Amino acid sequence: MKKLIVIICILLIIFISLLIYRKSEQNRNITAQEVDNIQNYISEIYMWKEVTGEALPIFDNINNAPEKWFWEAIKKNIDNYDNIVYDDVQKKVIEIFGDKCTKVFPKEGNDVFIYNQEAQNYELSITQLDSDNDTFIINKIDKTKEGYVVEIIEYIEDYSEEEFDPDTGEEKEYNIYLKNLEGERILSVKNTEGQTKILEQVKANEDKFSKKTIKLTSLEDKIFVTEIINS
Repeated sequence: MKKLIVIICILLIIFISLLIYRKSEQNRNITAQEVDNIQNYISEIYMWKEVTGEALPIFDNINNAPEKWFWEAIKKNIDNYDNIVYDDVQKKVIEIFGDKCTKVFPKEGNDVFIYNQEAQNYELSITQLDSDNDTFIINKIDKTKEGYVVEIIEYIEDYSEEEFDPDTGEEKEYNIYLKNLEGERILSVKNTEGQTKILEQVKANEDKFSKKTIKLTSLEDKIFVTEIINS
């Protein structure tokens, strides 16, 4: 359910981001397509706290990024789950993190990509997710010669009260709690109020949530993360 919610909401989040940046004089030279590309890229590498420890860790260089987060991000973006071979994984490393990334996938596999000796391919580890949706909203974008510097607001959507009518299978009204990265409940909205309300509330209370600054390089219409720091 958590992944489904993310997929359903991603276009809405992009739309809200576009509205924010159309109103910003500082970012008037950033196009709607650029915002769309940045949102999509960060979503590709934004993981789950219960799986990787941090949805988006701090690092000064992609080659120093935590191993668990790194390979889970690669796993998240694998297209073919049925027959994963070595080249599939290593090509995805370059596709997601660029050719300056020197991390090499071990042929014997790891905890994320498990080598099947008999089939001579790799199987994906099982990802166990909880009722929390680790997510973010873009707060501002600055364009640089190399690419972009993006500030995001991080928060957690707690769906622990999610409830369905046993007769119809339809969702009942329940609270979605918005938490900070320490797991503290900051506020709540009703599921019937929709994703737009969540984004409005996070933005209105941004000082109560954590922020990170993501440095991105841009090369031939592709974006790669180079550094992540606390804002």
